[in-house]
Amino acid sequence: MLINPRPSEVPAAAHDRVYRTLRSRIMYGDIAPGQAMTLRSIGEEFEVSMTPAREAARRLVAEGALSMTSSGRVSTPELSSERIEELAALRALIEVELASRALPRAHMALIERLQMINTSIAEQIARQDAVGYIRTNLEFHRTLYLRAQAPAMLAMAEQVWLQLGPTMRALYGRLRRKELPHFHRLIVASLKAGDEPGLRLAVRSDVTQGLKMLAR
Repeated sequence: MLINPRPSEVPAAAHDRVYRTLRSRIMYGDIAPGQAMTLRSIGEEFEVSMTPAREAARRLVAEGALSMTSSGRVSTPELSSERIEELAALRALIEVELASRALPRAHMALIERLQMINTSIAEQIARQDAVGYIRTNLEFHRTLYLRAQAPAMLAMAEQVWLQLGPTMRALYGRLRRKELPHFHRLIVASLKAGDEPGLRLAVRSDVTQGLKMLAR
């Protein structure tokens, strides 16, 4: 027998759906820096009332992914050079530590998976698909960091990615990539060799080099 959800459960489910979809769009650069939306437009797109739209937006505001005015207008942030430098420094601190912790558990299955993701990244670059590139690039890093078995640290890294998503889209346009990021190859090579200093340097360079261009 089917059981209808209690009324209180319906808004919660709607809010979570809106939140997760918007969060993915922001993290993967599908929404440009400074792009404005209204709670009404969000509600109309997702076919929900204002309440779940507002709650989803508030969660994203709390995570630094959106800003919201008193009138209910929300937008992705346009980061200052100082803020970009700060977030790049956080990436270097957190992700280098995650990679280091993952190294003892980096078996061949993981290395082969990372190489497959690199192939997918190259395909996104060939198609000039900025959103696809950012998504698969973060998949590369997340796949490695999951082996660190440090969920709190990984959650912190993902929150930084979320705040940087629209900015990464702008960076992709400036870099005009035509080939796989050089440091991804060094990361895989360091994992194969069990080279922790080389791995730490490759990860730090990979997560900061491009952002430094935007912070100038």
